[in-house]
Amino acid sequence: MRLLFLACLNPKTGNCTTAERIRNHIVAAGHTCVLCDTRELSSSDVVSLMTQEPLFEGALAIHLFKGGRLLLDFGVPFGVVFGGTDVNEDVKDEHKRAMMEEVMRKARFAVAFTDTLKEQAEAHLVCESKKIYVQPQGIETRVASRFSWNDFLQSTGVCIEQVEDLHVFLLVCGLRRVKDPLYLLEAFAEWHIQNPLVVLIIIGPKIDPVFTAEVEESVKRSVGVFLAAELCQEELHAAMQKSFALVNSSLSEGMSAAILEAMDLGLPVLAKDIPGNTSIVQHEVTGLLFSTPQEFVSMSKKLLDDHMLQDRLVRNGKNYIASCHNPMKERAAYQQLVETLH
Repeated sequence: MRLLFLACLNPKTGNCTTAERIRNHIVAAGHTCVLCDTRELSSSDVVSLMTQEPLFEGALAIHLFKGGRLLLDFGVPFGVVFGGTDVNEDVKDEHKRAMMEEVMRKARFAVAFTDTLKEQAEAHLVCESKKIYVQPQGIETRVASRFSWNDFLQSTGVCIEQVEDLHVFLLVCGLRRVKDPLYLLEAFAEWHIQNPLVVLIIIGPKIDPVFTAEVEESVKRSVGVFLAAELCQEELHAAMQKSFALVNSSLSEGMSAAILEAMDLGLPVLAKDIPGNTSIVQHEVTGLLFSTPQEFVSMSKKLLDDHMLQDRLVRNGKNYIASCHNPMKERAAYQQLVETLH
């Protein structure tokens, strides 16, 4: 079968990584899967693609609004994968919600990464529950063998002589408002003044130019908080492995790949207490959940001092990934779902 796959392909983002992984699952089953960037397509572009030889026999999209709406006039069976912001944020917009409900009406199936995301869709969209399948993301990490931690820190602007005593809290996210990377800025800067050996590094692609400029300006005026240039996936995983903890401070999440990758790499996780995070982070079992910047600092101090807590979070996190986020189970699930498009 020849499939069109639509997704927002901002380089070095979780969405892009997820799309490429799902595409690989489909290709492994013997299908042809053409991955296209929704940022560069209109509905008319998709209709034009539909008429090209060889013809597409089915389609798939990540994100009900950004991708799914482009398939409404496609004329072939399609499935959708919830992106997170569609179900968490876009449902608040009446026009977008109506469009997404139409997508759900026409789709053969929809995939939610978590039970929470499925429940959100059922609560806010008129849709058939039986169409929604829950399939957690499959996680695989690869660490760059030639990665210099010292060079990375220097290029980021971290100039501390006792690098071995440094505790880096790494916040991995694309620079856009929903990820709220400045949420901890003031509290962390105050903590850094008390303890210069703790630093927060924000790293990820510059998705929203206006917001990126705001982040850059805020970080410049701060102490102990740094903004790093984006890295390729293997180098990012190497930087994560060298860090003390992974931080997530998003306003909303579908399922944070960065959190899951951190667990797989043996990195403690501190995450904002929001539905997308609580579905994968169990407080004081697989990570720590915070509700305020002050609570984040308090928990971080505890984590620094409590080695038994560190070991428990790392061990439980790795076990959780192995049992719940197996990429081979994910592969089998998508291959079965794609068969329903025949």
